[in-house]
Amino acid sequence: MIYNFRFYTLAILLALFLCLFCLITSAQEITPLYKNPKAPVIERVNDLIGRMTLEEKVGQLSALLGWEMYEKQGTRITASAKFKAAIATQHIGMLWATLRADPWTKKTLLNGLDPYHAAVATNALQKWNMEHSRLQIPVFIAEECPHGHMAIGTTVFPTAIGQSSTWNPELIESMAKVIAKEARLQGGHIGYGPVLDLARELRWSRVEETYGEDPYLNGRMGVAMVKGFQGSNLKSGINVISTLKHFTAYGVPEGGHNGGFVDLGQRALFQNYLPPFKAAVKAGALSVMTAYNSIDGIPCSSNSFLLNMTLRNQWGFKGFVISDLNSIGALTGVDQVAANEVEAAAVSINSGLDSDLGGLIFSAPLLDAVKQGLVKMERVDEAVARVLRQKFDMGLFEDPYVQPSLAKKEVRNQDAVSLAKQVALESIILLKNENGLLPLQKSIKNIAVIGPNADNMYNQLGDYTAPQEVNNVVTVLQGLKNKLPGARVNYVKGCAIRDTVSVDIEAAVRAASQSDVAIVVLGGSSARDFKTEYLATGAATVGKNAVSDMESGEGFDRQTLDLMGKQLALLQAVVKTGKPVVLVLIEGRPLNLNWPAVHVPAILNAWYPGQQGGAAIADVLFGDYNPAGRLPVSIPKSVGQLPVYYSQQKSSRHDYVEGNASPLYSFGFGLSYTAFDYAKLTLNKVEDKDGLAVTVGCYVKNVGSQDGEEVVQLYVEDMLSSVVVPVKQLRAFQRIPLKAGEEKYIAFKLSAEDFTLFDAAYQQVAEKGEFRITMGADSGSPKLSAKVVLEQSHKIL
Repeated sequence: MIYNFRFYTLAILLALFLCLFCLITSAQEITPLYKNPKAPVIERVNDLIGRMTLEEKVGQLSALLGWEMYEKQGTRITASAKFKAAIATQHIGMLWATLRADPWTKKTLLNGLDPYHAAVATNALQKWNMEHSRLQIPVFIAEECPHGHMAIGTTVFPTAIGQSSTWNPELIESMAKVIAKEARLQGGHIGYGPVLDLARELRWSRVEETYGEDPYLNGRMGVAMVKGFQGSNLKSGINVISTLKHFTAYGVPEGGHNGGFVDLGQRALFQNYLPPFKAAVKAGALSVMTAYNSIDGIPCSSNSFLLNMTLRNQWGFKGFVISDLNSIGALTGVDQVAANEVEAAAVSINSGLDSDLGGLIFSAPLLDAVKQGLVKMERVDEAVARVLRQKFDMGLFEDPYVQPSLAKKEVRNQDAVSLAKQVALESIILLKNENGLLPLQKSIKNIAVIGPNADNMYNQLGDYTAPQEVNNVVTVLQGLKNKLPGARVNYVKGCAIRDTVSVDIEAAVRAASQSDVAIVVLGGSSARDFKTEYLATGAATVGKNAVSDMESGEGFDRQTLDLMGKQLALLQAVVKTGKPVVLVLIEGRPLNLNWPAVHVPAILNAWYPGQQGGAAIADVLFGDYNPAGRLPVSIPKSVGQLPVYYSQQKSSRHDYVEGNASPLYSFGFGLSYTAFDYAKLTLNKVEDKDGLAVTVGCYVKNVGSQDGEEVVQLYVEDMLSSVVVPVKQLRAFQRIPLKAGEEKYIAFKLSAEDFTLFDAAYQQVAEKGEFRITMGADSGSPKLSAKVVLEQSHKIL
């Protein structure tokens, strides 16, 4: 009996154990490893990839056009039939520009999405995907974010060329945090930006999107944007992944043609065009977008030297690389380096490209390339892993949704609007102030406000801007009316930017003659309208009969830099009245200022100053803010001088038959309502076999009667080198406030990397020898200088 009892007891226990084992096993099968938030990310990625079909893998590498993926009927927003089909048949893993609104997407204030409904829409897309896809992989939503999230109801900051004119990376990082927050609260995960192309071809249409001509300034601004976008925790709910654009050298196309051929040597690439990207990658950037152009005959989207050897092997980049829109297709089109789309898919992914913006090539063509043995499965898995890793890092597998009520509350709040004004204020550059005409007195009773950009809100916002409610934007005219509520403001448009049909210069002259001062607001425009035609890439086409104001912005390359239409004639007529004239420039690229520089007593450059631009300009004009913006590009006297950037290679340069070779205004230039003195440069060098540290400082004093800000700039000149190098290079700067009469000591710490070149073997090295260090207020007029001698060479690994 005892024996039988023990036997039955053991049998029951064994049965219970087997049941428990089965339950545990079943539970493990129900909850795959990749869905376990406590598991290491790399293990979750590998587990998920192991469960995916080839078609599902390729789907994760496709980024489709997002604005087609939702339907709006009144306040009801649902996933569109196109989105449902994309999930079912393509297994797509990424959308681009879902919330974008502009003439190209045909999304307006009526049929587009405000922040609340944008969040509702992205939630609807995620919900459909999670409920109808086999593996429930959240969809990445990428958005354009160069100077604000390009969506209805968001904050519009100055464009990048204005941002860099602040010479204030800390301010730009604060701005980037706001842009990231606004995009993320609406369901975005990736912010396209910053643009790190050097603007050294000023006819090119996208100068406004860049930080200017200098590698170091671009790098500092790029790092600020990356830090602001990504923060320290992608799961924060207010940060986005930063996508660096456009890798690389996109800003120097031959003839200024957008996307055109770029003819650069390898040393120029490493010395000038790659450092901003390298700095941003080292700061943690998680995504990079390739450029449309080719370099030395190799398209950037299929350039293994750039994408594998440089970006990953040398710099240690761990994120994913995405093409620009339809740039892989260009391999079979304008580039003619691939026979068909299958070949284009193979050469691009094998060269290090991970994702296809547009999704036309990393779809059926890539599937065929794998099946034909042109692409190994290991390479596909590698690309997929790079995308999935960031989805896990962002916590999307645990929660792919956002809170619409929070988007409604926080997007474009008062703090964001105030910050937009601060960035605009710090970006404004005083180019001329003859006899102290500025600041104007608030006692003025009659003021004329003249010009096509005085009261056109879209002309001051720049490209990549969504439709705006009228009360969201303060124009120059409105800013001046707000500033002087008791004054008589006489407004006359006078002419358009380009159109020469509707011209009323006589009315402008009358208004100026009857006023105490004339504010003339001229320049350019990147404002798109619904009559403009677009390429598949989103770039605008220039129609022969086009009379819109748009003369800048993607696709609008120029033959000259002259003020278009009748703008110069308007300005000349107003100046001829003899009344004091202030020229305010609202523009996307430097324009020809030869006549104004001689005949107009005061000139302000505001670039595209964003939604608070008018308020900021009014503050500067009437002395409520002392301007301290500095030029991030040199302004030429003629297109015949181009390129005219300050850090030209040492070579034989001489004057032209028609005039000298120097720019009208140099890189780093900008005036103030006060004056500053520089004195007592100090230099301390510590050098040994392990490294180099040079500390350079000086005293800067505000010797004027007004409080102000100075941008202290430090340049390094290599006096003797093994290869030809730039004549000088910016290596440090700081924007500092100084009260009237105040003096501060400003010091910069330089490392070996600040003295480097790329030698004959393309090794980065600080060669031993003599260097000249200058400090001052711009690149063209150093205040102080000193020499430092390196006793040994220092290689940079």
